[in-house]
Amino acid sequence: MQRKPPRRTRERILELSLRLFNELGEPNVTTSAIAVELNISPGNLYYHFRNKDDIVNALFEQYEREIDPLLDGQVGREVHFEDAWLFLHLLFEAIWRYRFVYRDLNDLLSRNRRLETRFRSIADRKTAAARALCRSLAAAGALDGAQREVEALATNMVVVATYWLPFEYIRNARRFSEPGFQAAAVARGAFQVLSMLAPWLAEDGRALFGRLAQEYIAA
Repeated sequence: MQRKPPRRTRERILELSLRLFNELGEPNVTTSAIAVELNISPGNLYYHFRNKDDIVNALFEQYEREIDPLLDGQVGREVHFEDAWLFLHLLFEAIWRYRFVYRDLNDLLSRNRRLETRFRSIADRKTAAARALCRSLAAAGALDGAQREVEALATNMVVVATYWLPFEYIRNARRFSEPGFQAAAVARGAFQVLSMLAPWLAEDGRALFGRLAQEYIAA
């Protein structure tokens, strides 16, 4: 059997940093702690990343590459109500994988200008994707609402999606890293955003949402 090549040091640094940032919070993790955990010298780490913000930026670039196809896929295509649920679920799964960004958002943006700019771009693209989703549902007759109402709805969906994980952390700080908590948190976030569509749905969409709500409550 062919042996897999060993992971490069840079990849190991990013993998461990993501785990530690997610588990402990980015402000509580130092580059020295990362080097010790990896059993490498600080100089070896600094060869790949000049400081912790460089690591954060590299991880955010990974997040962008993961989320790009999802956001771009909502623009210019026909969308059904079931697609909205899948889109939101996949979105929250990606957010969860890089949850430290959302949990520590204010601290990160206050000191990392590059991240501030890139996160603003992601927020704008999420809004555009939510807008496209709502407009597609409206064009298919599945959602009732004037253009101004659709704009407000899309913005509100992004606001809730952005701040759902900090809300979960406030409510369940001691359970945040428990095995199995992820699936429940992701489902709650996706359902909460989807529920914002409910008042605007046409009859068929409301029936689908009702069945989904029953399944969600039963789970």
